[in-house]
Amino acid sequence: MSDSVDTRRLVLRLLLAVTVMFGFGFALVPIYDVMCQAFGINGKTAGAYSGSQQVDEARTVRVQFLATNAAGMVWSFAPQQDELSVHPGASNQMLFVVHNPTDRPMTAQAIPSVAPSKAAAFFHKTECFCFTQQVLQPGERIEMPVRFIVDRDLPADVRHLTLGYTLFDISERQPPLAQHAAN
Repeated sequence: MSDSVDTRRLVLRLLLAVTVMFGFGFALVPIYDVMCQAFGINGKTAGAYSGSQQVDEARTVRVQFLATNAAGMVWSFAPQQDELSVHPGASNQMLFVVHNPTDRPMTAQAIPSVAPSKAAAFFHKTECFCFTQQVLQPGERIEMPVRFIVDRDLPADVRHLTLGYTLFDISERQPPLAQHAAN
């Protein structure tokens, strides 16, 4: 009789542990967002630009570009230039160059980040390769544009922004038909 009571308690404890872990999984995204905001990391860019189209010619902001590959990503990936000097309110473009050196089609997704995080709300991408997945055939090399506007309301003490991308190989996550269609 004691064994069945012990087994029942163990099963209930295990079910409780599974339920708590499941709930924690759902809580991770909001927790991550709060932690990023609190520590000023992984600044996400702002949405569509709705500010004035007037360019602030009197002010210059330096925008630095970084490109890194996640573990397992073999593509070469780099901006055409390391940085640009831009005027707030002006539309700008930077090209990122990628090359698939493998003998198979691959699919990638770029995840952006802006630093300092307080400036992220003032950085507006109007077009970006990060909005869609990129499929490259074996040996293919392409240029991918990012078009952006630094908001005129960017705090005056921010004179330098960094736009970084991390490129992830998501080929294995693609359904087999999508990969064959790319051939």
